[in-house]
Amino acid sequence: MKRLYVFVMLASMLLPAQSKVEANVIYGMYSGMALLMDVHRPEKPNGYGVIFISGSAWTAPLAYSAAPLKSNDQSLMYAKPLVAAGYTVFTLNHRAAPRFRYPAPVEDAQRAVRFIRHNAAKFGIRPDRIGAAGGSSGGHLVSMLGTLDGQGKPDDPDPVERESAKVQCVAARAAPTDLLKTLNAPLLGIYFSDATKKDSQEYKTALEASPITHVSEGDPPFLLTHGDKDELIAYSQSEAFETALRAAGVIVKLVKVPGGGHGPDFPGAVPPVPDYMGETVAWFDRYLKLP
Repeated sequence: MKRLYVFVMLASMLLPAQSKVEANVIYGMYSGMALLMDVHRPEKPNGYGVIFISGSAWTAPLAYSAAPLKSNDQSLMYAKPLVAAGYTVFTLNHRAAPRFRYPAPVEDAQRAVRFIRHNAAKFGIRPDRIGAAGGSSGGHLVSMLGTLDGQGKPDDPDPVERESAKVQCVAARAAPTDLLKTLNAPLLGIYFSDATKKDSQEYKTALEASPITHVSEGDPPFLLTHGDKDELIAYSQSEAFETALRAAGVIVKLVKVPGGGHGPDFPGAVPPVPDYMGETVAWFDRYLKLP
């Protein structure tokens, strides 16, 4: 019995540190509806925070019993290694289709950054160094956080809204970065074809909602991961985004997953599959942290 006890004690010491989850933190109210996030706190925080937005095709089920986006499998998959590395991780719910369309999810993501920045001391993180990670539609939203100006409103009566919504480091998986090439995106509720006119409101809206439109010098370092057999969001979108970022002088790395389809496990990927979660943690270690 004593040997068994010692074995259990040693095994528990080898397990990664578990996070303490502060659930259902309200980061904003929209017309009386609470916008919620979960805060995953590491046992040994390194003083840096990372927002994670899960992929969902920008949609949410309509049922009252629907599972929240902030605590699904993808959120936990990202939170675990980041928390083990000392990052405080914020997983978000956001307004979604079919009830809400662009720019609602982008505005919610920006609101979350502003809220976290305003309450940085409470969360034990640096307000000037916040990272963002996400996959698929979540990859789109965190890419918007990296490329939009995100300037605060100095005279806003809400002090949270005076904060910047710009993040300082981004990791995006299979992100739709050009919505003109993302047919029938639920975010917009618009279908595009070669016949769509460039002076139409549909075209202008898609252009405005695309991260690639907003790339500029001074954007944060971007880690892009994408399967080259992705039939939902073409690999060429990450290639074009990488080219645009590089042309603007932005630090960027594109990790190609050979044979990989769409999804957090890159279905169909040819072994050995790149350790993209390890790459993500290493990216934040290198480019989010300051000496």
